[in-house]
Amino acid sequence: MSPMPLRLVVAINPGASAGGREHLIDRVLAVLREAGHTVVPLTESSYDDLVAAARRELDPGRGERPDALIVVGGDGMVNLGANLVAGTDVPLGLVPTGTGNDTARAFGLPHDDAEAATRLLVRLLEGEPTTIDAGRVLQADGRATWFACMVSAGFDAVVNERANRLSWPKGRRRYDVALAIELVRLPKIAYRLELDGVATTVEGTLISIGNGQSLGGGMKVTPDAVLDDGLLDVLVVERLTRWQFVRLFPSVFRGTHLSHPNVTVHRVRRAVVEADGVAAYADGERVGPLPVTVEVVPGALHVYAAIGH
Repeated sequence: MSPMPLRLVVAINPGASAGGREHLIDRVLAVLREAGHTVVPLTESSYDDLVAAARRELDPGRGERPDALIVVGGDGMVNLGANLVAGTDVPLGLVPTGTGNDTARAFGLPHDDAEAATRLLVRLLEGEPTTIDAGRVLQADGRATWFACMVSAGFDAVVNERANRLSWPKGRRRYDVALAIELVRLPKIAYRLELDGVATTVEGTLISIGNGQSLGGGMKVTPDAVLDDGLLDVLVVERLTRWQFVRLFPSVFRGTHLSHPNVTVHRVRRAVVEADGVAAYADGERVGPLPVTVEVVPGALHVYAAIGH
């Protein structure tokens, strides 16, 4: 039993009941309760309802404010949680049950075993949360979106757009099919960038901005990114032929692509990204069309993570 029972609000992906995963969710809640914690599960039918319910529980005016917000799901749920608690003193915990689980990888959690991740979370709850940076995306209309791991605004975002329009197949394979479709026409994108105030233009294929290291289920696009260094890693892949891209792509999973002459990484506090006909995604969730301003906010997130443990 934990030396200090906590009050945990547990936000569960509205789609988690699909595919016979109810037993897994029940097990996650049971393990947290067995550790002596008070568990407040939120099982709403839509993301909007889930956000509204979580906001009510996190309201500082309530009598019992939670000791932590735990999200159960994939990177989209982490994004939901980050947008609820970034800039506050409420820590964020994670039980990864999604397809990519890139934030779980960044946090040093088991990304393919929810029960193991839950047991590790119970141990982490016995100590203090880890303070990390968060990223913030500012759109032209003034809206702001927080992210924990990654912003994509190039070929990877185009693939996400395609994957979201596909009804088949399910899971990771849908992303692979979308990738194959978009690779056929491999877009050339004219970017206008401003990196810590320095303006430049580039004919590119891919731009990713990492607080964490990976996207798309382990593609280490920014392999040297650090969660608490007060900087973002901006990966710029200049224009490649289809054959060059196919040859480069496997090295992204190993994080060895940075030696390619068309690949550059800039470490910055603030990046402005402009291009026509391209949308930005944060932690796999659609933010909106470019232009966007992406900035790091040092120490904005408190998380239960295995980094530094």
